[in-house]
Amino acid sequence: MPSTPPLALFVGMPGLSLSPSEIAFFREANPFGLFLFRRNLDNPEQIRRLCAQFREAVGREDAPVYIDQEGGRVQRLDNGNWPLFRPLGTFGALARKDFEQASKALRLSSLAMGTMMVELGLGSGTTPVIDLARKDTHDVIGQRAFGDDPELVAALGRIVVDAMLEVGAMPIIKHIPGYGRVQVDPHFDCPVVDAAVEDLRGSDFKPFVALRDAPWAMVAHLVFTAIDKTLPASVSPAVCRVIREDIGYDGVLITDCLTMEALSGTWPERVRAALDAGYDIALHSQGDLTASEAAAKAANPLSADSLARIARGQSRLGSTRVDVHALHAEAEHILRENGFA
Repeated sequence: MPSTPPLALFVGMPGLSLSPSEIAFFREANPFGLFLFRRNLDNPEQIRRLCAQFREAVGREDAPVYIDQEGGRVQRLDNGNWPLFRPLGTFGALARKDFEQASKALRLSSLAMGTMMVELGLGSGTTPVIDLARKDTHDVIGQRAFGDDPELVAALGRIVVDAMLEVGAMPIIKHIPGYGRVQVDPHFDCPVVDAAVEDLRGSDFKPFVALRDAPWAMVAHLVFTAIDKTLPASVSPAVCRVIREDIGYDGVLITDCLTMEALSGTWPERVRAALDAGYDIALHSQGDLTASEAAAKAANPLSADSLARIARGQSRLGSTRVDVHALHAEAEHILRENGFA
């Protein structure tokens, strides 16, 4: 008899190693993946040991362990043990002056950062951000994004996606279908966008359409009133249909963290709502064992369709390795030569 698939869920944990209670939870619940933050990341040996602990507990050697590692202010590997990477906005600024130089620097940086994560046992940095960053877009996006030109954003996003795949790190485009019009931070409030769908198709959606072949995408927490007047995208069946049918995205869809204040209801209710809306995986990365246990009770096993999407993505991962410090230094040299100190 085939074993039950893992739960359609990523969870977090609070420390640098798994406690006996956490190991027992992971063994029993079998969430698909583990999501780590700075609180979990100290040094290379510790990170590799933690990843191995989780994989042993769930009994899957390929169980994913992901982090946020975009560059700039969103990079969890920043305690001095690893090189620091530039925000995507820096590469966007250079691309508006010299696209060729920006492309070269971005590819080098992405290859280095992807290799760095893979060598630690980490499967993804949940990057690139391909939201549009307009003058009035909230700073929650800001320098995390390449800029406000959909074609340029898509072109640079493609470089990150391809480089990450090449070295075996899973690229995750975000935040589909786009945070480009948000004026409040979804960590603390629910953004509401009143733009017409045609306007969204002509701008915000375009990078996601261009990169609809990316293996994974992370779903935003905001209300698009022209699509669903009440439910945020991450728990909206109507928005999920737009992503699948209008944008044409058929990769793995994982929500942004469901504990953010843009959403209402208990955390388990949010997990259930996201999966009921049609998304593949719910992200519940708060890290408290009691909360993770409640989230696991609300989650269901991965569906056959989700498993097929995951397998397609895994099959695209390469095995190239690069000299992290050499490529990072080369990327930095290009940026400094072009005026980015």
